[in-house]
Amino acid sequence: MPIHSDDEPRQGKFSGLADMSPAYFGLVMATGIVSLAAFMMEFRTLAQALFYLNVGQYAVLTVLYALRAWFHPRRFFGDMVTHLAGPGYFTTVAGTGILASQFMVLRENLAAGKILWLAAVVLWVCLTYTIFTALTVRRDKPTLDKGINGGWLLAVVATQALSVSSALLAARIGQPYRLELNLVALSMWLWGGMLYIWMMSLIFYRYAFFRFSPGDLAPPYWINMGAMAISTLAGSLLILNAPHAPYLTSLLPFLKGFTVFYWATGTWWIPMLLVLGVWRYGYQRFPFRYDPLYWGAVFPLGMYAACTWQLDHAMEFGFLTPLPRTFFYIALAAWSITFLGMLHALARNLTGRKA
Repeated sequence: MPIHSDDEPRQGKFSGLADMSPAYFGLVMATGIVSLAAFMMEFRTLAQALFYLNVGQYAVLTVLYALRAWFHPRRFFGDMVTHLAGPGYFTTVAGTGILASQFMVLRENLAAGKILWLAAVVLWVCLTYTIFTALTVRRDKPTLDKGINGGWLLAVVATQALSVSSALLAARIGQPYRLELNLVALSMWLWGGMLYIWMMSLIFYRYAFFRFSPGDLAPPYWINMGAMAISTLAGSLLILNAPHAPYLTSLLPFLKGFTVFYWATGTWWIPMLLVLGVWRYGYQRFPFRYDPLYWGAVFPLGMYAACTWQLDHAMEFGFLTPLPRTFFYIALAAWSITFLGMLHALARNLTGRKA
C-alpha cells in the first residue's frame, strides 16, 4: 500500500505523481512481450510498431518516475519498503530487460541492447537488496494475508528477464564474454526458479488458509503463471545456446527437464486463474475498471505465447504450434482493451483537472 504523508507538500501540476503506481513499468513489460510474440508469429509490421511505441512509453515512464522521486521522495522511497507496493518496482527491471531484448531481436541493435541490459543489472542489484533487506529488518510487519500477493513474483520475473536478455546477448557476441554471459543467464534462471519456489509456497498457503475476498484477487495474481512462462522462455534460450557453451551441453537433460516443468506449471495455472476471475467478476460482481495493475495480467498472456513458441522450437516438438498463436491473439486483444482503458482513464483525469 502506498504510504501517505500529510506533511509532504504537493508540487502543483506534479501532485498527481504522488499516487502513481510503482508497478507502472508493467506497461513496458506487456507491450514488449506482445511485440516479441508478434515478431515470432511473423507479424513484423505490428511488432515494429509496438517496439517504437514501447521505446516512447519507456522514456515517458522513466521521466515520470524521476519526477515522482524528486517531488515526492517520501512516497517514492516509502512505497519501495512496504510489503504490497515494494515488489512493484521490479517492473522497472523486467521492463528494461524486455526492451533490451526487443532491441536485440527486432533491430539487431547490440549497442542499445548492452546499455539496457547493464541498466537492468544495476536496477536488479539495487532493488533486490534494498527491498528484501528493508522488509526483513523493519519492525512493524503485516500478517501474511495482508502482506503478500502475486506481485511478489515480479521479483522472479525481473530475475528471469535478466536471464533472457543475457542469453540473447550471449547468442549474438563472441568471446571473450559469450561463456560468461551464458553463465549469468544460467545463474539468473536458477535463482529465479528458487525465488518462485519460496514465494509461491507462501502465496499458495495464503490462498488456502486465509479468508479470500474479491478485492484480494488483484490482477498481479496472473504473475503466478507469468513467472513460470518467462522461466520457460529463459530455459528454452539456454537450450538453444548449449552448442556454444560446453557446460550448458553437459546440463542439457536438466535444462530440458526443468524447462518443461516450468511450462507445465504455468499451463496448470491458466484454468485456475480463469475460474478465479469468473468468481471475482461474475459471481462476486467486482467492478471492472482500468487499473495499472492490469498490465500485470496482460504480460503473462503474451509471455505464454512467446515461451510456448520458443519451447516448441528448442525441444523440437513440432506439435505445439497452434497454442502460441492462439494465446498471441488473446494477449493482443487483452493489450488493446487495457491500452484503450488507460487512454480513457488519462483523458478523464485530464478533463477532471481542467474542470
